[in-house]
Amino acid sequence: MYDYPLYRPPSESNSLIIQVTLGCSHNKCSFCNMYKSKKFVIKSVEDIKNDIDYFRERYSYIEKIFLADGDALIIQTKDLMEILTYIKKIFPECTRVTLYGSPKSILLKTLQELEEFKAFGLSMIYMGAESGDNEVLNEINKGVNSEELVKAARRVKESGILLSVTVIAGIGGREESKSHAVRTGEIISSMCPDYLGVLTLMPEEGTSLYNKIINKEFTLLNDKEILEEIKILVEHINVNEQLVFRCNHASNYISLRGNLPRDKDVLLNQINYYKDTNKLKKEGERRL
Repeated sequence: MYDYPLYRPPSESNSLIIQVTLGCSHNKCSFCNMYKSKKFVIKSVEDIKNDIDYFRERYSYIEKIFLADGDALIIQTKDLMEILTYIKKIFPECTRVTLYGSPKSILLKTLQELEEFKAFGLSMIYMGAESGDNEVLNEINKGVNSEELVKAARRVKESGILLSVTVIAGIGGREESKSHAVRTGEIISSMCPDYLGVLTLMPEEGTSLYNKIINKEFTLLNDKEILEEIKILVEHINVNEQLVFRCNHASNYISLRGNLPRDKDVLLNQINYYKDTNKLKKEGERRL
């Protein structure tokens, strides 16, 4: 039923995963090896409906559904509407449908189209921003600049769909660490997503970033430097609306969680505390 490898956000651990695309429409980011083994394919609506029927026969109650793989939002609007409509018909008890949406695929959709998706059950879009620094974005081959990231985020927010953004500590290396942290904090302030997830870079063999590290063209940050980068990032996030902040992914050296702006000082104090201790996760304990 599934074409592996299969990925989903940590917060979708209890969701039914329905593969509507295979792979990632961009699939060029220098740090990512998730879908390098797959050619990007959008499954036919008929095949997706058959998958939905298959799962309905096997599960009596499904509350949450995640549409995989890496960029389900790239699907043509009429087809995605048909998929959302069919989910509502076959799983009437489902209260939440989510998916990954690349910045490019978000910008391909009009505000009206996003509003229609929300009306037909799309609850949240996960968007990887990675950095707010244009030089870093160019180096990692993200395919968009910081202005386009903010534009995509604001379009989702205006539609009423919840937005979850991820960024990566250490993605700029030691060379761009401070600039990456400052500018990422600044674009998060401009985006004001509903959720922010901070991951920590873990180089993967077979990626161009990994080769840069081997060739000493990129310097990895150590654990204390990562914490300092996250501290600077948090310092530069200034929002008025509630932002759920999470830095508790398996890749992180410490686990942080809170709501901004309320818990900003608490988070900064926690980071300072861990910087002065030896209680950080060991390198071999981190996971993607």
